This record gives sequence, C-alpha cells and structure tokens, in this order.
Amino acid sequence: MSPLPAGDPPVYAARNYLNTPATGLRSWLTTLDHKRIGVMFLVATLVAFALGGVFALLIRIELLTPGPTIMDAMTYNRIFTLHGVVMIFLFMIPAIPSGFGNFLLPIMLGARDVAFPRLNLLSFYLYLAGAAIALWGMIHGGADTGWTFYTPYSTTTTTKVVPILLGAFVVGFSSILTGLNFIVTTHTLRAPGITWSKLPLFVWSIYATSVIQILATPVLGMTLLLVAIEHAFGWGIFDPARGGDPVLFQHFFWFYSHPAVYIMILPAMAVMSEVVCAFSRKNIFGYKAVAYSSLGIAFVGFFTWGHHLFTSGQSPYDAGVFGVLTMFVGIFTAIKIFNWVATLYRGSISFKTPFLYFLGFLFFLFFGGMTGVALATVSLDVHWQDTYFVVAHFHFIMVGSTIMAFLAALHYWWPKLTGRLYSERWGLVGAVLIISGFVFTFLPQFLLGNEGMPRRYFAYPARYQALNVASSAGASVLAIGFSVVLVYLLVALRHGPVAGSNPWGSRGYEWETSSPPPLENFEVVPAFERGPHEYHDLPAAAPGAGEGRHA
Repeated sequence: MSPLPAGDPPVYAARNYLNTPATGLRSWLTTLDHKRIGVMFLVATLVAFALGGVFALLIRIELLTPGPTIMDAMTYNRIFTLHGVVMIFLFMIPAIPSGFGNFLLPIMLGARDVAFPRLNLLSFYLYLAGAAIALWGMIHGGADTGWTFYTPYSTTTTTKVVPILLGAFVVGFSSILTGLNFIVTTHTLRAPGITWSKLPLFVWSIYATSVIQILATPVLGMTLLLVAIEHAFGWGIFDPARGGDPVLFQHFFWFYSHPAVYIMILPAMAVMSEVVCAFSRKNIFGYKAVAYSSLGIAFVGFFTWGHHLFTSGQSPYDAGVFGVLTMFVGIFTAIKIFNWVATLYRGSISFKTPFLYFLGFLFFLFFGGMTGVALATVSLDVHWQDTYFVVAHFHFIMVGSTIMAFLAALHYWWPKLTGRLYSERWGLVGAVLIISGFVFTFLPQFLLGNEGMPRRYFAYPARYQALNVASSAGASVLAIGFSVVLVYLLVALRHGPVAGSNPWGSRGYEWETSSPPPLENFEVVPAFERGPHEYHDLPAAAPGAGEGRHA
C-alpha cells in the first residue's frame, strides 16, 4: 500500500454520526460503524449456533435407542424442526456474510464504511427481530414440520408454525439489505488502484453471494407468507384438499433454498481463498478462474432447484435436465478446488490453526460434493431420497464446509477483530477434535441411508442402533471440540498476547491497517499498487515470523 503520490495524502473526514459516547452499551446499539455491526452479527450468530448445537445433541441422545429415550414423538419433531430453522436461517446463512463481510469488506476495498451505514444497522435489528419472533414461536408451541415447512402438513398442523414462518420472513429482509449494501459498496467505494482485477477473492465471493440474496430471498419471503396465510385462514393455495398444489410450494421453496445453499458455501469459499494464500505464502493460482467461478456458481445455482423434486412426479425429461445442470455446479466447484491445491504446490506451508480448518474444508467439500453428484443422478436419488444418506450429504457439504470456513475465518481474523492472539497449541487440539468429531458423527449416517433408514424418524428398527450409537458418540466429540474452542478464545480475548498489525505476514489489504482497525479503517485514503494475493516478491519465511508488513 502506498499513499496517493501527488501532494499530501488526503485524510478521511471525521465522522460523527451520532452524539453518543465511544464506549458503553448505548454506543454499540446505536453505532453506524460497520466493524461494530459485524461484531454484533458475529455474537448473535454464535449464540444461534450454540442453540442449534444444543438441539442437535438432544436429537442424537434421543436416537441412542430404537424407542423413546428422553422425549416423546411430538417433542422430537419440534426439536429437529428448531435445529434446522436455527442453524440454517439464524447461523449458516448470515454468519460469514453479515459477520465477517460487514467487518472486512469495506476495509478490503480501502473504504471507511459501507455505502448505507444506517441500512446496515437496520439489517442487524431486522435479524434480531426475526430471530425473536421465531424463538417466541418455538417457546410457545413450536413447529413439527421440519425446516422445509412442506405443505400440506405445514398448512394443517396444529402447532404454531406461523410465528416461525414470520420470523424467517423478517430475517430475509436483513439478508436483502446486507446484499444490497455490499453490491453498492463494491461498485462505488473502492480505493484508488483497486480495479476489478485486483479485488480480493473474498470480495468476489461475497459479491456473488449478495446477488443471490437480492434475487432469491424475495421468493422465499413470498412463499413463507403464503403458507402463513393459508395456515391462518384456510385458503387453498398449497393444500390439495382445498384445491391447492403442494408441488408448487416445493418449486417456490427450492427456487430460493437451493441458491441459499450457495449463500452458505460461497462465503465459505471466500474465506478459503484468503487462508490458502496466507499459509502457503504464494500467489493464488488462477486468480481469474477462482473469481469468475464464484459468479458461475451463483448463476447456475438458480437453475438447479428441480433436483430436489426427482420423486415428486415431474417428467423424466425435467429430471434429466435438472440433473445435468446440477453437474455444472460441480465443474465450477472443481475449478476452485484444483486452483487451491495448485496454490499449495511448492508453497511455504505453515500448519497453523486456520490452515488445519482449510484442510478439513477441502475434505468435506470434496467428499460431500462427490456424494452430491451421486444424488444428482436420478436412479440413485430415488433410492436415497428421504434417507439418512441425504442428511449426511447435506451436513458434509453444507454444515461441515461452512463451519470449517467459519472457524478458519474466526481464527485467521481473530487478531484483526481483537488485537490479540490465541493459544496455537489449543487451537490445533480444538481443530482436530472438531474435524474428527464431525467425520465420526456423519459418516455412519451415509451407511444408515444406504441401508434404507428414513430421516426424521423418531423410532427405528433395532438393526440400525449400532450406527446410531456411533453417530451420537461422534456428536459428543464434536461438542467437546467446540467447548475447547470457546474456552481458549474467551481466554485470549482477555489475556492473549498483543497480535501486532499483521501476525500472519498476509498480503491481504485488510492487514495494511492496525489491528483492530481505527474508526476510519485507514488514516489516509489508501492507494494499492499490487494485488491482494501477491506473494512473489517476499522471502519464503513462514507466516507469523514477525509483523509481516511489506509495503
């Protein structure tokens, strides 16, 4: 980074959005600083993640035995519905874009804030409002429909499904505002020298994610609102008993929910593109291929929703077309994987905690992706439909990959967020426990699905018990791993060594300012003369050897 060459470097004008103190609860709740809003999103989504994890443990404890263990059938139905709603709508979709995206994207662009700071704060409160409405519905009756809210069951159930639908509806507006803010910020607030060919790969993927959020989320909002109206007033929109069409709901729902898969996985890929460069100390291999493949995934993702309807009665021609289109997503994903692996080749690799999560991400993405290709094959999907094979595939490719990326981002940017370092030894212990626990939890579920065990069942034949016990044991290891991570990060927050501005020796633009960043992000308007992933002019020292600032 270098200042603008002519005359004195221009200084950012001081901001005084509100006459509030710099510290204290009120200053946080009324802040317009994108960094504080990003931190509040991270805290809120982590609370949701903990809640969803508790629900998951309750499910695994119940499935230890073929019959009732700790709850009845209706309670079980409500628990797995709440687990899905909380994990998907309140954690996986907003965690990386709204949390790390809010904190980092303006800094990576050399901007002092997002384009619309007040809309940014509004998006956070919309998230909180939607979460509160959904949680109120969970406490007062809950829903037993599953997180997909399939009709006609969701329109006829006696449980209180409407508050949860309205909560997800409100959270959708938060996603739309966040996506709009990121797109406008990327187009209008880039610092001098940051052309489209010099955008950090994190920004490319967040940009593609934002396009999906704006275009697809309104479809989900409309669909959930229609279900709530039909449930409340008995209209015949999706209920066949009243002249409705339940398959129409599936088309509406998956037109959003399959692109929503890429709202979760594209930000995860964004994190990995940053981590692989920093810890192999190499330029990204195939910058344009990695960047444009993000847009390719976003585009093709809108045309693959029909592979969720192979057993719904759609024509063989439609099923074949959707199956082929789904394969194209695998091509764009493979482009990213091959370029990440090529970046590692002959690199000066440092096995720090974020890099270990990168390796876990590669495993879950590749293994889960290959099972996704199998499920996109109609003849195989008919056998595996609604079995635990689908559950295991979804958790490998989506939950596993997203959590690996989230934890990699949390550890990689922890010094940037807090100015502190965590214990690297405990970081490696936590990563090993979480990766191994995840494998031991969901690998048995592939076997259960292949043997025909249906998903969502409260009771099951005794022949499936051994694999269910193995899966629940893996969930226990997973819970221990997350507890270890929580403890050492909380300790680091208070007692961790001071990190310095760039402890990893990274070339990312966000590391060219202090850690944590000042209010304006940069003291002067930055002008970047190099790309954000250029390591060719540096010695082959491992990251973390010093401050690592190479201007």
